[in-house]
Amino acid sequence: MASSHRPCLILLVRHGQTPTTGIELYGRKPGIHLSEIGADQARKVGARIAAMGAKRITAIYSSPLERTKETARAISKEVGIKVKQDRGLLELDVGDWTGRKLSQLRKLNTWSAVQKYPSGFRFPNGESFVEMQTRMSDTVARLVTNHPGETIVAVSHADPIRALVAHSMGTHLDLFQRTVVSPCSVTAILYTSGGPVVLSVNNTGELSDLSPA
Repeated sequence: MASSHRPCLILLVRHGQTPTTGIELYGRKPGIHLSEIGADQARKVGARIAAMGAKRITAIYSSPLERTKETARAISKEVGIKVKQDRGLLELDVGDWTGRKLSQLRKLNTWSAVQKYPSGFRFPNGESFVEMQTRMSDTVARLVTNHPGETIVAVSHADPIRALVAHSMGTHLDLFQRTVVSPCSVTAILYTSGGPVVLSVNNTGELSDLSPA
């Protein structure tokens, strides 16, 4: 993926918790902000990233939704770098399902397809999982090309991050939901001339020792 022999380390951060996390499929619904818990998670992940030591962060990118921008700003305060927005990091467009309760959606016959056959599913008037994965992998490829030899942060959403992990590991998209990406967890992928190396997934602890085995 990288066009340079100098590897790029990308830290993918899921946004912090919101008042409707786990309750509503909010997708790209506007006006969804971090809860108090989510704001605290964002401050803590910013401190963890700032404590990485020699791996100095050179850029922070964020999905343009409120919850990701608020998380990115908390990281920005800790590392002293301005946030740049990138629409390629956006949440999956769930179309007509936007804002619906998960308890209602789980009763639909099509819900099993979302869980077991996502590669063949498109949200009504929305995006397909394949399109989302392609968008996310293309976006990260561009960022990696622009930052050879650097360490950067990209604040995004659970499904795009999980789909990128599957893409990086050569795992079929139909299995991507087996990966857990918690609020304000860090997923670290090192992009080298020989391909991506997944260093950590759903990391909520120490980050200073991230390196290939």
